[in-house]
Amino acid sequence: MSKPLMPKATAVWLIQNTALSFDQIAEFCGLHPLEVQGIADGEVAVGMVGLDPVANGQLTQAEIDRCVKDPDSRLQMAKRDVPMPATRTKGPRYTPVSKRQDKPDAIAWLLRHHPELADSQIARLIGTTKPTIQAIRDRTHWNAPNIRPKDPVLLGLCTQTDLNLAVEKAAARRGGPAPEGEDAAEAEQSATGT
Repeated sequence: MSKPLMPKATAVWLIQNTALSFDQIAEFCGLHPLEVQGIADGEVAVGMVGLDPVANGQLTQAEIDRCVKDPDSRLQMAKRDVPMPATRTKGPRYTPVSKRQDKPDAIAWLLRHHPELADSQIARLIGTTKPTIQAIRDRTHWNAPNIRPKDPVLLGLCTQTDLNLAVEKAAARRGGPAPEGEDAAEAEQSATGT
């Protein structure tokens, strides 16, 4: 269940303007019942202005009245007619400056240990470009003599889950099974540094 936009401010308003129990308010707002009791006692959220959940469309007055009459029932968010904006799930992500120098090493490792991966998959995993991948593959990268293949998972540039999914997709596209035994052995070798 989704929670209100500003949970503490909503809890302040519900405490001040309704006869709901602390448990009902806590469950609706995603707070601990003791925190709601602290708000009611004036120890938490001192001076916070309450946010009316009826006015902003998160609750209806009928829902509040229903829950006041039955202390065992729980508040339900009001259905919204307005479509919510879509959340971005993928896209460019920030790589800290300290890890940017590790990208060529990670690309070299992927090219050596997983040649079945497409350049687009490597670019998505590491957060790099296809020309950079091609330069490392051709050994024409400006820093080619200093590139040492290193596991991108250990470098923190991608997760093991993302890497496994990319390898499985590449294997499915190629038509063969994913090299699970080799992956496990390579990951173990990378972790031990041998």
